[in-house]
Amino acid sequence: MNRIMVIDDDPYIRELLMTLLTKTGEYEVVESKNGRAALAKISTERVDLCILDIMMPDMDGFEFLELFRKYHDEIPVLMLTAKYDIADKVRGFNLGADDYMVKPFESAELIVRVKALLKRYNILSSKSIRVGRIEIDKESYIVNFGEDRIELPLKEFELLYTLANSVGRTLTRDTLIEEVWGYDFDGNERTLDVHINRLRDKFKAEECGLKISTVRGLGYRLEEVR
Repeated sequence: MNRIMVIDDDPYIRELLMTLLTKTGEYEVVESKNGRAALAKISTERVDLCILDIMMPDMDGFEFLELFRKYHDEIPVLMLTAKYDIADKVRGFNLGADDYMVKPFESAELIVRVKALLKRYNILSSKSIRVGRIEIDKESYIVNFGEDRIELPLKEFELLYTLANSVGRTLTRDTLIEEVWGYDFDGNERTLDVHINRLRDKFKAEECGLKISTVRGLGYRLEEVR
C-alpha cells in the first residue's frame, strides 16, 4: 500500500485529506504541520508521495521542496495551496513539484491526480516495465519478448522505455528529444523519426501487442493493442 504524507499547517485540511485518501482503501496517510516536521519524519519513515502546502510557519513549502529534492528526486510532490499566482506555480515546478492544485479543490480531481502521480512513480521506481507482450528491463537494458532477448542500441532503448512509461499518453516531440537526447541536443529533428521507425520495424503490433502512433503536429503515443 502506498504511503502519502500530507504537509499542511491547517488541521482541517489535514483531516479532510486523510479522510478522503484513507476512504479509498488504497493509501496509508501520515501528516505533518510544516516542512521541518515533514523532513524529520521522512528521514525515518517511507513515503511514496507528498501533498504539500506552500504557506506554512517554520518552514514553508518552497523551502521544504528545495531540501527534499536534494535527497528524494523520484518521489512525487503535489503542491496544494490557496494561492494561485503564476510566479508561485513556476517556482514550485522549478524546485521539483510534479503537480499543482489550488484550494478549494474537488475531491474527485485530487484523487485522480494522486493516482496518476503514484502510477508513474511506481513505474519509474520499478526495474522493468511490461507493456503489450514485451518486458523492458531498465537494469540490463534488455527487452524480453517470450524466449527472445532483444538488445537495442542505447537511444532506441531509452526512447522505447520513455514511451512505455506513459502508455496511452501523447508525448510531444520536444519532450521525447529532451528525455532521450538531452536539452543540449543540436541534431536534426529527423533523428527522432528515424528511431521511431526502427522501433516500429522491430516491434510489430500484431506480434508484440503494442504500437507507436503518430499524433500529427504533436508527437507520438505508445498504445497496447489486443
